[in-house]
Amino acid sequence: MPELPDISLYLHALTPRIVGRRLERVRIASPFLVRTVDPPVSALEGRSVIALDRLGKRIVVALDDDLFWVTHLMIAGRFRWSERPAPVPGRIGLAAFDFESGTLMLTEGGAKRRASLHLARGREALDALNPGGLEPLAADLGTFGERLRSENHTLKRALTDPRLFSGIGNAYSDEILHAARLSPMQLTSRLSEEDVADLYEATRATLTGWVERLIASTGDRFPDKVTAFREGMAVHGRYGKPCPRCGAPVQRIAYADNESNYCAPCQTGGRLLADRSLSRLLKQDWPRTVEELETLKTRR
Repeated sequence: MPELPDISLYLHALTPRIVGRRLERVRIASPFLVRTVDPPVSALEGRSVIALDRLGKRIVVALDDDLFWVTHLMIAGRFRWSERPAPVPGRIGLAAFDFESGTLMLTEGGAKRRASLHLARGREALDALNPGGLEPLAADLGTFGERLRSENHTLKRALTDPRLFSGIGNAYSDEILHAARLSPMQLTSRLSEEDVADLYEATRATLTGWVERLIASTGDRFPDKVTAFREGMAVHGRYGKPCPRCGAPVQRIAYADNESNYCAPCQTGGRLLADRSLSRLLKQDWPRTVEELETLKTRR
């Protein structure tokens, strides 16, 4: 799912292409995409784009007449840009937005259709779509710590809860926690003041660093590969590969459709976190350290 750095990259690429431009036509290919009925999609046509913004993991396009078009890409939604009008791709195409400057395509891979488009008239209606998460790059340390401890959760859950923090998901939470040297399973209620300060600095440095890195690598091109797995990430998506800090193999915790990646020596004092499915299967044979895990592998 595109997160704060990825959404910032889209905003960087879209600004020179559509801000100040008139939206001439909207073509909806998937009826499940549009989640609001008033105002209708047709109300966007003929309006000019005034500004772009981010609302959590949503992209907000502000148009004249106090209209807002809000897109949530979810897991597999992506934007494409064409200099000329083109047909909406048959299998993955959701919609096309035709500007005088080109066409913005909205696509979604996979069988499930989760991406969404909301329309809102007025700031109050737009604010109703905001889950309420704190903007991590705009908050000071005190506000960050207060929000972090407002509910007792694991750090992984707290960082990825859109009601607590805005724009952070599975990928960058792994990177933030690795940078802070904190376990994804550490409870927020048990953090020291030093832990909170380290997490705050790691959050800001990780998100800012990746925003700058993605924009620098893309330049003036429209991003054609927005992914949760980036070359240069420390732990996310790198299960079994060496940690760039200590060289130990990156570990994972699998849950539902996601997994959390971490380095045991750097983040958990060398202790392996119990994977729910595997630990149930192995029970007492579950390895407690990286060394035990490697020994178990060599016996097979």
